[in-house]
Amino acid sequence: MITGIRAFGFHGVLAEERKTGQDFVVDIELKVNLNAAIKSDDLSKTVNYAEVAEVVKETVEGAPFNLIEALAGKIGDEILKKFRRVQKVMITVHKPQAPIPVEFLDVSVVVERKR
Repeated sequence: MITGIRAFGFHGVLAEERKTGQDFVVDIELKVNLNAAIKSDDLSKTVNYAEVAEVVKETVEGAPFNLIEALAGKIGDEILKKFRRVQKVMITVHKPQAPIPVEFLDVSVVVERKR
């Protein structure tokens, strides 16, 4: 698991969101068979979480999406494409500055992708 990956992006339905951008926070939960890594203590036998975090950051900072649901799906697709050991990924995208006219703590979606 990696929680709290922060990146700045221009995702949203409103023109103002696309113009000024905002912070997004992403949590990632990976399902990976860890037996080989446990036995060998070898990084090449697991998934490098620094590389996963970089994929998340690049995706959030990349092409804009209207919906955070679509952003989460893209993040999951990219992780499955790049990391062959990952069998399933749960992606939570938080949009803490969502344009909602009432006080709130968080807006988020959770998307699951698997092989």
